[in-house]
Amino acid sequence: MRVVIAEDDTLLREGLVLLLAGEGIEVAAAVDNPVDFLAAVRAERPDAAVVDVRLPPDFKAEGIEAAAAARRERPGLPVLVLSAYVEDSYATELLANGADGVGYLLKERVGKVEQFLDALHRVARGGTVMDPEVVSQLMVRRRADDPIRSLTPREREVLALMAEGLANPDIAARLVVTETAVSKHIRNIFAKLGLAHGDTGHRRVLAVLAYLKS
Repeated sequence: MRVVIAEDDTLLREGLVLLLAGEGIEVAAAVDNPVDFLAAVRAERPDAAVVDVRLPPDFKAEGIEAAAAARRERPGLPVLVLSAYVEDSYATELLANGADGVGYLLKERVGKVEQFLDALHRVARGGTVMDPEVVSQLMVRRRADDPIRSLTPREREVLALMAEGLANPDIAARLVVTETAVSKHIRNIFAKLGLAHGDTGHRRVLAVLAYLKS
C-alpha cells in the first residue's frame, strides 16, 4: 500500500511515517498543508491518504476540504481523517462527500497501533470507519421519545459497534457471543429503528449513522 500523509504537527507526521514504514506501508509523501497534499495525490496516485482535519493556513476544516477535493479528482480515494477532538460535524461532512473508503478517528488512536492500522486497512479496502467516541456522542444526543431508547443494553452495544464499521464476526468476537446471536440482535435493532435489514458493509454503517444523526 502507498499512502500520502497531510499533518502539520511535525512529530506526529514523522511518527506516522515511521509507524507505517515499519508495517511495510510505503509513505509516498508526507506534507504539512492542503496545497502540497493535493499536489502529492496528483503526482503519486496513492492507494490511501491520512489527513489531519485542521491544516494551515486557518486551522479550521482545511483537511476535510482537501480530502473532499482529492476525492473529487480521484473518486473513491480512501481517506482516513484524524482529529484532535470529537467533532461529529466534520465526520458528517466527510461522509456527505462520499461513503466508500472514508474514516474518521481521534489522533489518540494512532498510539493504539493495532486500532489505527486496522482502521487504515479497512478504509483502504473501501470500508467506513468511525471513531467510537463520535458514535458515543451521537447516541447520547437523543430525544426522550426516541425509538433508540427501546433498545436493550446489548442491542445498544451492537449498534455502536455496527456504527464503528465492524462486521458481524468482529462484533461477535468483541462481545464474546456467537455470530447467530449478533444477527438476531441486528434484526431486532433494524426492526425497532425502521432500518432496512438488507444493507451490508459500509452501507449498513451509513444507515446506522444516518439514524443516529437524525
